[in-house]
Amino acid sequence: MTTDKRIKSLVIVGGGTAGWMAAASLQRHFSGTPLKITLVESPDIGTIGVGEATTPTFRRFCHRLGLQDLDVMRAIGATCKLGIQFNHWKNQNHSFFHPFSVFGQSLNQVDFLHYWLRARKAGLDAQLTDFSLGAGLALAGKFSPPSPNPPSTLSVYDWALHLDAGRFAALLREKAVAGGVEHVRATVHRVTRAENGFVHSLLLDDGRELAGDLFIDCSGFRGLLIEDALQTGFEDWSHWLLCDGAWVAPSARETAAKPYTQVNAHSAGWQWHIPLQERSGNGRVFSSRYIDAEQVRDEFSQSLGESALDEPRLIRFKPGIRRRAWNKNVIALGLSAGFIEPLESTSIALIETGIERLKTLFPQRDCHPDIATEFNEQTRLEYERVRDFVLLHYALNGREDSDFWRECRAMAKNGNLPESLQRKINVFLSSGYLLRYRWEMFQPASWLAIFAGFDRLPHSWNLAADALDQTQLLQGLRGMRDSVRQAVREAPAHQEFIARYVQKK
Repeated sequence: MTTDKRIKSLVIVGGGTAGWMAAASLQRHFSGTPLKITLVESPDIGTIGVGEATTPTFRRFCHRLGLQDLDVMRAIGATCKLGIQFNHWKNQNHSFFHPFSVFGQSLNQVDFLHYWLRARKAGLDAQLTDFSLGAGLALAGKFSPPSPNPPSTLSVYDWALHLDAGRFAALLREKAVAGGVEHVRATVHRVTRAENGFVHSLLLDDGRELAGDLFIDCSGFRGLLIEDALQTGFEDWSHWLLCDGAWVAPSARETAAKPYTQVNAHSAGWQWHIPLQERSGNGRVFSSRYIDAEQVRDEFSQSLGESALDEPRLIRFKPGIRRRAWNKNVIALGLSAGFIEPLESTSIALIETGIERLKTLFPQRDCHPDIATEFNEQTRLEYERVRDFVLLHYALNGREDSDFWRECRAMAKNGNLPESLQRKINVFLSSGYLLRYRWEMFQPASWLAIFAGFDRLPHSWNLAADALDQTQLLQGLRGMRDSVRQAVREAPAHQEFIARYVQKK
């Protein structure tokens, strides 16, 4: 007779976005099994709520919960996001766009980039984003859902959501509790551990003891279980990512909501603007090594003016990762596992992938070390890839107005970037090939958007692109550009889409 070693009780510490995403997703995944899921949430601890923008994978996460796009948007006051506009990053008078889409059409196994590079040399006056329907729609303030059966790659683009993080957590809480998740409102007073070092139970401030076989730490930067109890350790990446704080505040939305996030560079950091249906989300990210926090607050308040709906709130953070996201019988998700910074809206996406990883590697009660090792290796690689992508934005900047931006750029000049990022830069600039590593969150088109946005491109193109007649090449690219422009002209305004399909009547 064998002993049943299956996990029967799963305890999630912390609510907010990470906790309720984990609770709702795992409850649905393990529905019909003996697994009991409990989430304990302190009524005295608020959520960080830094990010109110997502990546396209967010919509797929909601679909797996049985939540459709328009229903989610109505419930949480969301708007559409087709990408990110970067203002003043290359220099103070420059702007570029990172769309959730591919660029142009490839031919004969030669990437479109090489045909575009050759055509520009031949006199074609066109930006890379001229061949992206997603970028065209966004910059024109328009939105239409992508065709489920696009006639060509020119019609391929994706989209994400701008959302109210608090309302999204409430939506998931309702769904999780309705599905059987037990919601305990209490503060964890003490953590008890078994002889093998595993967490055994949580002693709550109301006198209850909450035992579990497996624990998920969603307690935020503190890492109540993964760090306070297990002393896992933290790997600091602030020598690469210099920003360590952000002032955040909502504001009244004074114009039609744009279908993209705006990030505007400043002397020692950058500021985001995210339009929701009923308000806007704003945050000013900065490096305390280069500017005083109170000076940032004053500048941030002035930028919002009379539209501010609340006093700015300061959030401190340290870029980096937990040395192990899975330690013994504790798994860290969200801010407990690590944080890069708000740029490119990756926090929620990293929660999504952590949950999916746990589903695949779900253990028995002994939490075999090899399972934890595999989880930790995948987690580390993914965080490192995101780190590299975010760091690329700083390394390629062309600003000369402050020591902050000069130091960011000097990392590349002095060979101080992570080797994985430096190699990717070198390979691309030498050949136009976008090297893709394991566990990359961002597709090659996203990397290309950043390289092209900073005008850091290969000096030549793949020789195979010369096989196409130049006249045919120029006609073909002009035709692609005209097709994109026509599709943009025919699309409805984003605000019209929201009013017609999303806003409650």
